[in-house]
Amino acid sequence: MESASAALRADVVLVGGGLANSLIALRLKALRPGLRVLLLEREATIGGEHTWCHFETDVDAAIGGWLRPLIVHRWTGYEVRFPAHARRLPTPYLAITSRRLHEVVGRVLGPDAWTSVAVVDVNPHQVTLADGRRVVAGAVIDGRGPRRSKRLALGWQKFVGQDLRLSAPHGLTAPIIMDATVPQTDGYRFVYVLPLDERRLLIEDTRYSDGPGLDRASLGAAIADYAKGQGWTIEAVEREEHGVLPIALGGDIDGYWREARPQVAEVGLRAALFQPTTGYSLPDAARLADKIAALPRITSASVRACVEAHSKAAWRKRRFLRLLNRMLFRACAPEERYRVLERFYRLSVPLIQRFYAARLTWRDKARVLVGKPPVPIRAAMKCISESSVFGGQDA
Repeated sequence: MESASAALRADVVLVGGGLANSLIALRLKALRPGLRVLLLEREATIGGEHTWCHFETDVDAAIGGWLRPLIVHRWTGYEVRFPAHARRLPTPYLAITSRRLHEVVGRVLGPDAWTSVAVVDVNPHQVTLADGRRVVAGAVIDGRGPRRSKRLALGWQKFVGQDLRLSAPHGLTAPIIMDATVPQTDGYRFVYVLPLDERRLLIEDTRYSDGPGLDRASLGAAIADYAKGQGWTIEAVEREEHGVLPIALGGDIDGYWREARPQVAEVGLRAALFQPTTGYSLPDAARLADKIAALPRITSASVRACVEAHSKAAWRKRRFLRLLNRMLFRACAPEERYRVLERFYRLSVPLIQRFYAARLTWRDKARVLVGKPPVPIRAAMKCISESSVFGGQDA
């Protein structure tokens, strides 16, 4: 290790070892192997304690190919359950665990993956650690999670997930992406279930709520109640994860980027890159990693320009998804929000796939809106403009 007064040099420094920076590290080392890429993570492991899932149709085949070594579980379809509608859909569903991410990134970066290090200052060409060490680099990329801003109007997807070992086989052959047959509390509530093997499940209790407060004990108890109601006996809780993800209702994306530090590239949730309705961030993170690795020169300025342009373009293309979110959060009584999703899941499989991939066509948008609306018309009309949830002009 370098002394406190010396400066270590690298080509790229990735501040934060979450999903976005981890994928950037993998693509840089695959496509630009001559670069020294240093990743700095404050926790003991890369990726924290998370499971990232996506549908196979969320990304193109090329991205799916390089993501393959990270995939731990793959299912050929999934289920949804609502009070008046249940369905099994044939879209393949894939999962990456933080454990696998840590293993792969650690193997690729070797000694240049630093964990348990605290960063106290980040600027375009230097990162300073709490112990006084400095790292100088041509490109500094900040991926330390979301940045709070009054420029974005958000709802929240809150969840607690438990990896459970059961006393007997559970009998599931596919994930349950949404089980909304449960009591509706704290907004739109559903349970998410991944069958990991014949006696292990990841069960998440999820709420689409107006506020970000997360009562982990309450959601943990709800998971136990759900398992009991399904006839499953829990032998052990092997692992727990939790999160509070942003759901975009509206905002001023140009103003959001003006608030960021000049010339410092911010990625992941910090760059407002996530599917506005689901909060899924993996497809955006993978696409951005490809864009960055393909830049002619990797500098703080070039990466910042790339990320900012990508973020703004994605935000503008997803205006319709934010409209749907406003309908869900502002035009529905919290206990009635499930009806919007129940109706949505009666639509065609290709449309649902394009929705999750945030690639709806104009015909898709018309199809989503046609027919008897699941929300009151007067309440819906009040939500048409982004300014209904965000002061000022439309974004």
